[in-house]
Amino acid sequence: MTDIPVTNDVRLGEGDLPELYRSGRAKQARARRNRILSYIAGLLVLAFIVAIGDWSKIQRLYLDPDKARSLFPDIITIAAKNTVIYTLAAFLGGVAIGLLMAIMKMSSLRPYRWFAVTYIEIFRGLPALLTITLVGFVTPTALGVKFPEILGVPTAGIIALSLVAGAYLAETIRAGIQGVPPGQVEAARSLGMTPNQTLRIVVIPQAFRLVIPPLTNEMVLLLKDTALLSALGTTTATVELTKFGRDAFSKDFNGTPFIVAGVIYLMLTIPLTYVVGRLEKRNMRTR
Repeated sequence: MTDIPVTNDVRLGEGDLPELYRSGRAKQARARRNRILSYIAGLLVLAFIVAIGDWSKIQRLYLDPDKARSLFPDIITIAAKNTVIYTLAAFLGGVAIGLLMAIMKMSSLRPYRWFAVTYIEIFRGLPALLTITLVGFVTPTALGVKFPEILGVPTAGIIALSLVAGAYLAETIRAGIQGVPPGQVEAARSLGMTPNQTLRIVVIPQAFRLVIPPLTNEMVLLLKDTALLSALGTTTATVELTKFGRDAFSKDFNGTPFIVAGVIYLMLTIPLTYVVGRLEKRNMRTR
């Protein structure tokens, strides 16, 4: 066998190296360059909008400070408060329904599984607005019932949003339950716990820890879906943010109330989305 001479004077340029072996510094420089180009493009678009916009007209129709001041404090003490109540109540109802449906779908009894699958598919397939209309108008007429109030707000819309949220959260919670390591269940059973005790004390708490980020995302979606509750009709005391802005707009057709309502929505949703991001990073570090 002929020996192949090996030389050490072979020089390869950066372009000759495969992507896997390229310097991390080059990747960082490329990412930094792309980020700067994105910022420049965004600033150019913003400058173009500022240059062609009729800002005096925009300020008069959508950014009227006097109109904005006239919305307070009712937009906070009534509209924003009702929006938060609708969201929290529907979220708690959705979590309760979702947990029940997740357990039923994982049951060994077929009727329970069939019921859970039917519920989830129906309420995930129907538009939320249609569900709200059916619960708010059809149910009282068909059953002759009147929905009570919670903290001064009607519960028909809360029940409808809970049904919709429960269908989505059922799959989320089921995934969390299935994500609990089997060793945890085996350890609990070895300590003498019954299946119900194992589920209640060991599995469900760990499952909820795993699905906190998607649960928080669902709360953000519910916060925005409260705008659909105006389809049921509201009073001055039960109005939510979007309906409040629409009513204020209809008085003089000034769009400032919509801008103020949008800012309040952002003040409510941005902290939640920030929490979601932090929780996702924390879960990734603990895995």
